[in-house]
Amino acid sequence: MKKQLLSLGVLLSATAFGQTFSDDFESYTAGQYLAQNSGGAWTTWSNAPGTTEDVLVSNADSQSGSNSIYLTTSVSGGGPTDLVRNFGVLNTGQFSMEFNIKVETGKAGYFNLQRNATIGQVWAMDCFFTDNGQIIINNQSGLNFTGSYMQGTWFNFRMDINFNTNTWEVFIDNNSIGSFANTENQIASIDIYPTDQNAPYSCGYFIDDFQYTVTPYTLPALNGAANNVTYSEANLSGVDVTPKVTFRNLGTTTITSAAIDVTYNGNTISNNFTGLNLASLATTTLTMPSTMTLAAGQMNMTATVINVNGTSPDGDNADNSVSVSVNPITPAAGKMVVGEEGTGTWCGWCPRGAVFMDMMETKYADYWAGIAVHNGDPMTVTDYDAAIGALISGYPSALVDRTGVIDPSEVEADFFNRVTVAPTAFITNGATYDAGTRTLNVSISADFQSAATNNYKLAVVLTEDNITGTASGYNQANYYSGGGSGVMGGYETMANPVPAAQMEYDHVARVIAPSFSGTNAAFPATINVGETHTLNYSFTLPATWDENEIHIIGMLIDPSGDIDNAGKATIAEAVANGYVDGTGAAGITETEAIDATMSIYPNPANDVAVVTVNLQNESSVNMKIVDLNGKTIAVRDYGVMNGAATIQVNTSNFTAGVYVVELTIDNAVVKRRLVVE
Repeated sequence: MKKQLLSLGVLLSATAFGQTFSDDFESYTAGQYLAQNSGGAWTTWSNAPGTTEDVLVSNADSQSGSNSIYLTTSVSGGGPTDLVRNFGVLNTGQFSMEFNIKVETGKAGYFNLQRNATIGQVWAMDCFFTDNGQIIINNQSGLNFTGSYMQGTWFNFRMDINFNTNTWEVFIDNNSIGSFANTENQIASIDIYPTDQNAPYSCGYFIDDFQYTVTPYTLPALNGAANNVTYSEANLSGVDVTPKVTFRNLGTTTITSAAIDVTYNGNTISNNFTGLNLASLATTTLTMPSTMTLAAGQMNMTATVINVNGTSPDGDNADNSVSVSVNPITPAAGKMVVGEEGTGTWCGWCPRGAVFMDMMETKYADYWAGIAVHNGDPMTVTDYDAAIGALISGYPSALVDRTGVIDPSEVEADFFNRVTVAPTAFITNGATYDAGTRTLNVSISADFQSAATNNYKLAVVLTEDNITGTASGYNQANYYSGGGSGVMGGYETMANPVPAAQMEYDHVARVIAPSFSGTNAAFPATINVGETHTLNYSFTLPATWDENEIHIIGMLIDPSGDIDNAGKATIAEAVANGYVDGTGAAGITETEAIDATMSIYPNPANDVAVVTVNLQNESSVNMKIVDLNGKTIAVRDYGVMNGAATIQVNTSNFTAGVYVVELTIDNAVVKRRLVVE
């Protein structure tokens, strides 16, 4: 074996059978830029060694010797460090990569594998080391893998890839923690980049002793490989799924036919696929002709190549079969998970949020309620936006049941964590709707499965799908345009910005009542198992809203502020459920006259509440505040007002409780609830 020792601690060895690269960073001087001094072994995203994209060698901590590299988030969005090591395009044979890593406590780490020689086209894999000790591996097709690691301590991370069988296995300290098949079964480089997609936690991590080995593969004459078996339906027990086999020609002869078996839970589907005309190294997806029902528990789903071009066996039996572990989630009875996404048409990365929110709705509609909370555009709901904005540090960001801020690409993993948690109460939405007056009366009923207290609260959100607009505010900024930032649900083929005429916005929050934190004093002090309590809400839908695209989302909020459970229904479904008169404490009824565009923030309030009124014309405005017993607390005539107007209400002398702010605008009465803490 011929070895060449490069300067500055880089070892590169190559034979006819493979290639090995390693760098322990010991021959560099601490404070030097790595790529600039590596003799071409390392580069950066923009191929600019010696700039801020390069990483400085550090002697602050190391696993071996005295040196390592340290990566930390220092700019909004991540970076600027953007370190790259090129492998050459790899899609056959085997590849093993490992490094030692230490993620600082409370911080996060990240790297990705690029699919193509031209960097920035396709992310073959994203690997997040989250601030709570999770390893999350995904790509644009969704979640691939989750595992765990220990924060604040060094550990060895290794990934072994067999491209022939599409087996990607993950090891921690030489112990396998699982494997997966990748929809992007090709790599060309690693990009080590401190992203802030784990916001509000920034990246801070050391890497030492980086190395990899490439083992090439010689194609036989005739060889068909089963690379993956997948299904696009929800990974939930009881769901019928249609297996799809990723089939690849790993021989030199064109493949015209292949017989495939898929086996799962004692059942087998067989089919002979003809007319393929699959060239050497080409890949195709073969859809099996019937479905299989996912069963609870972990079992393998196996795809096996029976023959190729009528010949059995082919030139390499080692890649004829691929198995994936199927362990469908069994949702808790009556459970629905809420995903709230902070987004805006001005935000160039926000198409990512739209893609993953749509994916969740497609796969998990019966268990997922998605809400797009817009910021700084014509679809903004001021009080909802302000509440979300206080919890996140950038856009797009997502909250799943309000349990923590994540990037929208990570919502599926958090969904799986939440959908199995038994809810305190089942939520049912009822309604009446008057098409003439466009009055929507909503009842949110909580059927308690566990004992609770009045520290639980209810809130309701109306969302609308397929929203369009012609104003420039409906143009969607799109940093995925041109494909330079990877594949993103088709946005890579669209302009930046995407013209309003080409955009339809889904899951858009239209109103939240009574507030982000829910209704205080909604329930009795003690709630027993089996009790049902209902609150009523009334909305007047603007003529510009399409009632057929509205979803009603009722939410039960637990004492910590997390969402315990939810119910989702269209207006038609809620009407079919039946409207229920309120039974909550003090007979609370929420009233929202949306088209008057009145909001109160903050709500709940401590010392001051600001009432915002948007008026289309000059109007006389009078305000009255009453408590739930009907006692008038304050009255004031503001005379004639126009445009956007704000009114400050001093609540410092108010007794803690629930009040109704009643504005008379000319001859129209608008009411909003105000909670004082």
